[in-house]
Amino acid sequence: MEAVKPSSSLEILVREPEGFCVWNGPPFGNGEPSIKLEKVPCSSATFSEDGSRLMVMKPESVICIYDCSSFKEMRSFQVSNVLAAALSPCGTYLQTFQKSLTPQDKNVVLWKIDNGDAVYHQFQKNMTKTTWPSIRFSSDEAVACRMATNEMQFFDPRDFSKGIIHQLRVPGVAAIELAKVPGSHVAAYVPESKGSPASVQIFPCGKDMQSQPVARRSFFRCSSVQLNWNCGSTGLLVVVQSDVDKTNQSYYGESKLNYLTTDGTHEGLVPLRKEGPVHDVQWSYSGSEFAVVYGFMPASATLFDKKCKPLLELGTGPYNTIRWNPKGKFLCLAGFGNLPGDMAFWDYANKKQLGTTRAECSVTSEWSPDGCYFMTATTAPRLQVDNGIKIFHYNGSLYFKKMLDKLYQAEWKPESPERFGEIPELAKSFDSLKVEETKPQGQGAISSKSASVRPPAQKPAAYRPPHAKNAAAVQAELFGGSSTEQMSKNALKNKKKREKQKEKKAAAAAEGS
Repeated sequence: MEAVKPSSSLEILVREPEGFCVWNGPPFGNGEPSIKLEKVPCSSATFSEDGSRLMVMKPESVICIYDCSSFKEMRSFQVSNVLAAALSPCGTYLQTFQKSLTPQDKNVVLWKIDNGDAVYHQFQKNMTKTTWPSIRFSSDEAVACRMATNEMQFFDPRDFSKGIIHQLRVPGVAAIELAKVPGSHVAAYVPESKGSPASVQIFPCGKDMQSQPVARRSFFRCSSVQLNWNCGSTGLLVVVQSDVDKTNQSYYGESKLNYLTTDGTHEGLVPLRKEGPVHDVQWSYSGSEFAVVYGFMPASATLFDKKCKPLLELGTGPYNTIRWNPKGKFLCLAGFGNLPGDMAFWDYANKKQLGTTRAECSVTSEWSPDGCYFMTATTAPRLQVDNGIKIFHYNGSLYFKKMLDKLYQAEWKPESPERFGEIPELAKSFDSLKVEETKPQGQGAISSKSASVRPPAQKPAAYRPPHAKNAAAVQAELFGGSSTEQMSKNALKNKKKREKQKEKKAAAAAEGS
């Protein structure tokens, strides 16, 4: 059995204009991170999905592969006119896309990293978000496929020299998404055409089982889709986006959330309780629950089980982002982008909020692999000022903050959550943690009731110019009593009434005499 790693094995990649470096992750000694790898000049740096390899793009079209166990360079590739590169999930293959001059140029190359050999060549006319990487792998690299014109092509990931081992015809296919773990199914999106509705279909990946889709959902008014598989490959969430909102409620169009299962038990809309766009939807790491942030601001957030039944309402607020904690049943609900950066940390198993805080101008955010820390980063080119990194505890309290002149990237090195132990602090209730934080030094424990009592905040006084203050003081000296600044409105009103009554009595007495 593999030994459980301590939290000190966390590592953070930080990329600045001069290049990238690697920090040893928290907990930090003396409040500052130590450097594991000094700065290396580069234009980009990307981890493989399992964190075993690091791909670094260097000047002059050089791609270097690092072994993340030691951060030593293990292989380099000289690829002329390279426009993009990607690692396979386990770091076995490197895929490159080069600028093509003629259709005969096979500009997509798949390289075996261990020996540096090119194992597959393919021509691809252009590169878009839906067509790159060209060859898709399941997370365990047991299945590999690519989208071609009107079909999907499958390969043997252990031997690409066999070429295409089987094909699946899907007329008009425009995007595909291969299930992660296991790679048992693939989803295909076909856009609207000649009056026919758009559709998403799920096919099994086995050669003998691909004749008919196991699930299908059609929809009109569809410009694009987002496909999101769960862990276990049993459910697929489909966010359908339309550029035009026929109800005229949103300038940005409308979006709907659909849910399909591979066993055919559910094919339809997710029952959301509020009108408006779908801001974010994410599966938990277990694949048995998903959370949705939706609706016009203030947005609502709801947790569902994999049968599409609501489990918990997380309330409303300025939120558009969900991040699941990889350890335990915890999540962060946040509002980034054009929102002020509010964050709420939830223990949804016990249905309570652990804490709230704010991380303004955050561009990226993610939990650490051990689930103890949550890191946000303000990066360029999205924002050119106030770049920096913030790390929070799982309950929202700030642990570390560092500002940088310019920051391009900050991310945790991926690790399997199973390699870390459980979070011992999460067994404690948040109330007891709050009491310990407010306990004065040298004294015994205080009750939670007294710890939560705070004096009411004093309302700030309205601004008065100096001459008005002097006038009030002079008036107090002439007529007696305190200045108007020290008297309430009712007291001043009653005082004026008494003075008027005195004046009337004096005038009546003078007339009578």
